[in-house]
Amino acid sequence: MSYTVAACAAVGAVVLLDFAVLGTRLLGRRIFWTAYGIVLLFQLIVNGVLTGRGVVRYDAGAIIGVRFVHAPVEDLFFGFALVTATLVLWVWAGRRGVDRRGSEHRSSASGGGAQRSRKSTREDRGEGAGRTRRDP
Repeated sequence: MSYTVAACAAVGAVVLLDFAVLGTRLLGRRIFWTAYGIVLLFQLIVNGVLTGRGVVRYDAGAIIGVRFVHAPVEDLFFGFALVTATLVLWVWAGRRGVDRRGSEHRSSASGGGAQRSRKSTREDRGEGAGRTRRDP
């Protein structure tokens, strides 16, 4: 599989992931394109330096030959797919309420959730370790 085919497949897969599979529709938002523009600027700088100085070389048979700031256009496609997939998964996980600290840190309707959350957070930071706390 050539780099061109892989990069185009990655773009197609991430568009399907965004619109059809997870339904985040991130590609339809202005904020996404603003953020991606910032990422793209730095990608072009790094790609330009690495390919312009010959640090990274590409097999002419694996790319279509179109270059932008010394780097093959496939790099832009692949970079777009990677950044977009990461952001789509991030938004999807956030909407589902995925929390790296676990469910015990979320407040609950059963009461005491907020107190547990504050207490656990202090313990996670190492505060109050080895001490006994008295409630008034």
